[in-house]
Amino acid sequence: MDLHSLHAISPVDGRYRKQTTSLAPYFSEWGLIKYRVHVEIEYFIALCQIPLPQLANFDATLFPQLRALVENFSDADAQWIKDKEKETNHDVKAVEYFIKKAFDDLQIGSYKEFIHFGLTSQDINNTSIPLLTRDALEQVLAPQIKLVHGILAKLASDWTDIPMLARTHGQPASPTRLGKEFQVFVSRIEEQLALLQQIPYAAKFGGATGNFNAHHVAYPAIDWLAFGNTFVEKTLGLKRSQPTTQIEHYDHLAALMDAYKRINTILVDLSRDIWQYISMGYFKQKIKAGEVGSSAMPHKVNPIDFENAEGNLGIANALFEHLAAKLPISRLQRDLTDSTVLRNIGIPFAHTQIALLSLEKGLNKIELNAEAIEADLENNWAVVAEGIQTILRREGYPEPYEALKGLTRKNEKMSQQTIHAFIDTLAVSQKIKEELKKISPFNYTGI
Repeated sequence: MDLHSLHAISPVDGRYRKQTTSLAPYFSEWGLIKYRVHVEIEYFIALCQIPLPQLANFDATLFPQLRALVENFSDADAQWIKDKEKETNHDVKAVEYFIKKAFDDLQIGSYKEFIHFGLTSQDINNTSIPLLTRDALEQVLAPQIKLVHGILAKLASDWTDIPMLARTHGQPASPTRLGKEFQVFVSRIEEQLALLQQIPYAAKFGGATGNFNAHHVAYPAIDWLAFGNTFVEKTLGLKRSQPTTQIEHYDHLAALMDAYKRINTILVDLSRDIWQYISMGYFKQKIKAGEVGSSAMPHKVNPIDFENAEGNLGIANALFEHLAAKLPISRLQRDLTDSTVLRNIGIPFAHTQIALLSLEKGLNKIELNAEAIEADLENNWAVVAEGIQTILRREGYPEPYEALKGLTRKNEKMSQQTIHAFIDTLAVSQKIKEELKKISPFNYTGI
């Protein structure tokens, strides 16, 4: 069976392939292989720049040709490496052989034993994975989050002055403003993005057990710690973790997963709130010609974008939680559990991307139904009781809370007339009565 989106087991590569294509250059097998080639090439160049004695005469004008192996990396190159992996039964070794073959083709084969010199596979994997993760998040996920954030910010601004009945515990509560409720999510996302910026993309680089054993025994006069720091931090732009075992300890990667989990949790909260507002009639949804809301009920326009977002965010968070809990744990100096788990690193980010695109679509479809919001306010005059009893407290009126409680918990519906009639019975000055009568569900919205 040929690989086709209809044959995919995961909807990330099947039903939602269109939404996740932008992540494929990073999180796919092809992407991982390319980033491994990138690290190997940059490492060889860095050895030339020390220089190691045996590399002192290497022609630096060939560096662009070496880097072209990464810049021009093709499907055929990746397939060659995968075919070689079938022979070696080792994915990183197959990358090494690919580069050695390229050296032979460039007639510089005499230098090829310094490819992967002194390294273990995890020196390549634990630099490639943070690199591709950083690039994917910076190039794809972060812009999409900022796009959704920008839509929310605009809605918050557009609806700044729209009074709206609030609900606490599902019950009518002191009115708020629609724009402010959207601003809550804008601010929450902003704060999490700021925290996200503080998490470094960390990498392990130090040989078989993290001590540069092979490097040091071959060239004891070279400061390999300084070399490792410079290579990882200056050349690759990552943070070098030290000391380490054979593998990265993944604490920073776990923090990254937790950070995205928090952002996703905020977006779940947003999705559910908007779903509820739509069900209450506060928002209408723009109808696209030809779309069907229900296979049985022609009248329905379902809030599917927010439901889709919520579902995908939930899957993403379940995987983020597992990755964050599992990756920092490894038996002694190394076991292979991190390797198999890390092959799934792109999946929660892909589900997050699907959710973000659904939110973008859904937010651009909602339209304010001012009539429904105003009707809800008009039907809930009881919510001004808080303001009335607070002013009465200020004036020293005896037991104002109890007086308003008795009024508002009667079975009869509260209206403007009911409230004003009650105010007229109060033993307060006319000036205070006028002040109290100015309070309405439409203006009792706070700061």
